[in-house]
Amino acid sequence: MNKKNIIVQKYGGSSVSNPQNIQKIAEAIIDRKKSGDLLVVVVSAMGDSTDELISIANSVTKNNLSSLREMDILLSTGELASSALMSMALISKNCDAISLSGLQAGIQTDPIHGSARISNIKTDRILNEIHKGNVVVIAGFQGYSNDGDTTTLGRGGSDTSAVALAVSLGAKRCEIYTDVEGIFTTDPRIINSAKKLKEINFNEMLEMASLGAKMNPRSIELAAINDMPIYVCSTFSKSEGTLIHGGNNMEDINPITGIAIDRNISKISIIGIKDEPGIAANLLKPLSDEGISVDVIVQNSSINGNTDFTFTVSDSDLNRATKLIENQNEISYSQVITGKGLSKVSLVGTGMQNSPGYASKMFKTLADSNVNIDMITTSEIRITVIIKSELVEIAVSNLHKSFNLDKS
Repeated sequence: MNKKNIIVQKYGGSSVSNPQNIQKIAEAIIDRKKSGDLLVVVVSAMGDSTDELISIANSVTKNNLSSLREMDILLSTGELASSALMSMALISKNCDAISLSGLQAGIQTDPIHGSARISNIKTDRILNEIHKGNVVVIAGFQGYSNDGDTTTLGRGGSDTSAVALAVSLGAKRCEIYTDVEGIFTTDPRIINSAKKLKEINFNEMLEMASLGAKMNPRSIELAAINDMPIYVCSTFSKSEGTLIHGGNNMEDINPITGIAIDRNISKISIIGIKDEPGIAANLLKPLSDEGISVDVIVQNSSINGNTDFTFTVSDSDLNRATKLIENQNEISYSQVITGKGLSKVSLVGTGMQNSPGYASKMFKTLADSNVNIDMITTSEIRITVIIKSELVEIAVSNLHKSFNLDKS
């Protein structure tokens, strides 16, 4: 068995949303297997089933935070159902197949329920099933901790499952099948003139993914570290997709690659906190310990020994993060203020490195659009602003035109 013939495919929730779609995908998998590829297929939960399970949990308990272990067990059932159904569809078409849970596939994680990170994958079972001639269908989004408990990888975790499996198996590449035809210069649902990219490098995609593009940023980071190519394309279209890779873009004409959008942003401000060494570390450590990612951070200038400290988290982490801040009795402050209804809009492109003028042009475009900027953060290849969510469409539309992305 040549490992370089292994292809890991991942199908998202919209792709496997109903039995008819599962049957179509099964037929495509069989055709691909006939070409000589050895297939490992990772599936997400069907359609909105994860949201439905969360809704059911909310009707049973008002405090899911105290039941994170049980939530992981509950939510993992969505992917288990999808993997079993996909395997059954393949078998019904005379294709040898077997479904595996995260545990059966050997996906080991840390014990952080709700946002676990993969620590190792024991591939013996998977390779043995491939050797038998099976298409191996694996439940994405899940693994198991050292004590044998089911864990989940957080939203978009099936992407991470797929890339991690591709790396561990030494696969040729990882293919992500979704409801869009690839990676675009911005969200095509907002901007009709958004252009599909033929290729994008890992650094740019990591920025795009972490800022709301339709890929899990952890999966891109993992692919970049291990130089694992990812091909993103539509499940039910023959159109060419987008290749994410480690090299330079061969057709890199526009120094700006795209505009990323993340609408699920909340803000936490700690007002009147004592300005002293270590205060930021002490504030954020409990959040880090609970697997909560903090993004944009702003600390105001000190006045009379006190300052204000503001940072952003995802909407889903707002309540948990706020409670963790408020429970730090050893830190004194005047009040904690939270804000919702915010979005991140980010200009991304390697062409911005060591080149002046992009920030001023972006801010001028937003000012001319009457869009107020709440917070700003930058990297070498990204400029991010936090704005009100209701202004996203006008902001992105005008930025897309201003930087000629509709002509790329």
